[in-house]
Amino acid sequence: MSTIGYSDWAVDLADVGPVYPFQGLEGLMVLVGVVFWLGWHVVQFRRESVELAEAAKNAKAESTKAMIDLY
Repeated sequence: MSTIGYSDWAVDLADVGPVYPFQGLEGLMVLVGVVFWLGWHVVQFRRESVELAEAAKNAKAESTKAMIDLY
């Protein structure tokens, strides 16, 4: 499968130019990746905060001390 129209690589690669698809979109791809990465962390932080708040609300002093003493 050729993405640039060449069937043989026995040419001067300086004349070929970009040899991969989506050339010129690297900056956009990095930006999308960073936004996705930061967004994932925000969503994960919010979900874990809700989970920890619920666990703290349901915790009882006696069971907490028992678990601490166990470890």
